[in-house]
Amino acid sequence: MTAPTIDLNADAGESFGRWTLGDDDALFRYITTANIACGYHAGDPATMRSSLVRAREAGIAAGAHPGYPDLLGFGRRALPASDSDVVDYVLYQVGALAGLAAAEGVPLTHVKPHGALMGRICRSPGLATTIARSLQPLLPGVPLMFAPTEAMRAVTAAGLPVVPENAADLDFDRDGINIVEPVPLAKDPDAVAERALAMARGTVRAVDGTVLPMPVRSVCVHGDRPNAVAIAAAVRQRLESAGFVLSAHKQAS
Repeated sequence: MTAPTIDLNADAGESFGRWTLGDDDALFRYITTANIACGYHAGDPATMRSSLVRAREAGIAAGAHPGYPDLLGFGRRALPASDSDVVDYVLYQVGALAGLAAAEGVPLTHVKPHGALMGRICRSPGLATTIARSLQPLLPGVPLMFAPTEAMRAVTAAGLPVVPENAADLDFDRDGINIVEPVPLAKDPDAVAERALAMARGTVRAVDGTVLPMPVRSVCVHGDRPNAVAIAAAVRQRLESAGFVLSAHKQAS
């Protein structure tokens, strides 16, 4: 019998200039996929390039992590923007990271929206489908990585590639969408690990107590949480002890 596989992803490269956030080198020892900030909510060209190199050296997959143009709010504030603007925001950021990735010989395996932009896309089937389709000329075959929602079902129905994922270190609303924390606090690594295992097995409990289906192929932990490395280590240990093989999803062809 083949062991089940699951991807463990984390947001990375979220420093900016001389300001450093998170410990990506330590985090990369435990995760299998890094979502690299592309400059709008965090990140700058040098940080983007170095993050790609560090992911390559760590032997993990790398993808783009575009957000709203919101450095002050770290992309966790919902900004007024048309769907057309949002599509352009995503393509602009992914294109920038793709250029650096090509220079370093690092294939981008996915595009995962960040923060408030993720929430908007999860609640907008039309927007999600447009973004997923618009990415294909830039990175043929690249999947949009986001939560299993009506929006994801619309993208799948359109024949576009997706990777279902959700964050184990955030709470869930009744729609199965993460509740964003403006400023992440430390959390109990064991509690997060138990939730990650439940998600890997296909369910999650919402804040109202409802048990929801959660058919993810990737589980996220946030790199800017104060004890992010301890959480990632606990999640990996719990998943592996339950018989899961941690592996990045297949790269786009």
